[in-house]
Amino acid sequence: MTHRFPLKEIAFQAGLSLATVDRVVHDRPGVRAVTRARVGAAISELERQLTHAPARGGKMSVDLVMEAPKRFQEAVRAAFEAEMPALRPASLRARFHMAETMPTAEIAAVLRQIRKRGSQGVILKAPREAGVVEAAQSLMALGIPILTYVTDLPAPCRIGYVGIDNKAAGAAAGWLMGNMLSERPCEIMVTMSRAEFAGEGDRMVGFRTVIEREFQHLEIVEVPGGQGLLRETRDTVLAALREAPGIGAVYSVGGANRAILDAFAEAQRDIRVLAAHDLDRTNRELLRLRKLTFVLHHDLRHDARLAGQMFLRHHRMLPQSLEIPASQVFIATPGDV
Repeated sequence: MTHRFPLKEIAFQAGLSLATVDRVVHDRPGVRAVTRARVGAAISELERQLTHAPARGGKMSVDLVMEAPKRFQEAVRAAFEAEMPALRPASLRARFHMAETMPTAEIAAVLRQIRKRGSQGVILKAPREAGVVEAAQSLMALGIPILTYVTDLPAPCRIGYVGIDNKAAGAAAGWLMGNMLSERPCEIMVTMSRAEFAGEGDRMVGFRTVIEREFQHLEIVEVPGGQGLLRETRDTVLAALREAPGIGAVYSVGGANRAILDAFAEAQRDIRVLAAHDLDRTNRELLRLRKLTFVLHHDLRHDARLAGQMFLRHHRMLPQSLEIPASQVFIATPGDV
């Protein structure tokens, strides 16, 4: 297997032992096909990172560790690769460690590998679970700064948070949906990928607060557990529709909106309002087709700039007094795509 990277770097990117990578690279027997594929994917990722690395000037390397659906991974990667090389006074190179499902033990293992290798910063989107919190605190204790992304962890685990105010976003969704559904009683399904993601929980809190205070004729049905994946979300939504015949609207906190639409179609049920988050490729298409009513969106490239500036400030390359604005929520409708 041809490559131009140290075996240690490939092992780190793949999350495998040095001995395993050595066997794969030198085409030795006794290695599973899935392991060979994992090493190949790691080399491809390193090639991509090298291609997008800045050509000159001061450089810093940071690691982005994220569990998210592939559609969101692609949007985040594109945003960070576009913005980080252009930062000044030092440009940043992002190394990506992303998967659609990443168990807590795997996230903790990646963070331990980063601790051994070193990094100028870690951007982390992960559930608020004990193993993740412990691993994050360990990095912080060594002086490796962590920024939480989209969903937050306790303050001792990070130097800051990047992303929207999730409670405010949920409240905005509640206000808009409540006014759109003011004609008659209705149950609103709220779909979440995992309850352990604090950001999704915050959106739920903001949404519920507004609905219960302002729109007493509406009821909320929480549907967690879809993981943001198509099959899992479809199954959980179908089960909820069988249990709750009054559901007529959806606030999609966790994504997989095609699966939600497929489940309603299979159940022969109508959706009066379907609100979602993030203008990724799929949601743009669904919004254009008027399958989504509105999308709460924020600029991912702004997130990337914000993260880079926070790291530069932490490393005293920018003034400590520099105020960095938070991400703002925008409402996108079919006329915006």
